[in-house]
Amino acid sequence: MEQKINNKTVEEIAHLARLEFKDDAMPEMINDLNRVLAFVDKLNELNTDNVEPLIYMSEESNVLREDEPAVTLTQKEALKNAPQKDSDYFKAPKVIDNK
Repeated sequence: MEQKINNKTVEEIAHLARLEFKDDAMPEMINDLNRVLAFVDKLNELNTDNVEPLIYMSEESNVLREDEPAVTLTQKEALKNAPQKDSDYFKAPKVIDNK
């Protein structure tokens, strides 16, 4: 197998992906990346002359229910287990300061 990936390439990919690994892992990374490239290159052997590009991976379509408004949870039920609340609302700590 022709080696297409080298240390410099792995270092550049690792930098772009913000990955860090030990130097002793470099040969394994090079081997893995070369195997991935060989697998992808194998796809070039397929005859795709009469194959239409896929837009969707499946012929299935979603069957959705009608969106009908309904009361499924009352305000009282929603507030029942709230750690902090006042009479009608959830209370949450302030996260934005106006300075």
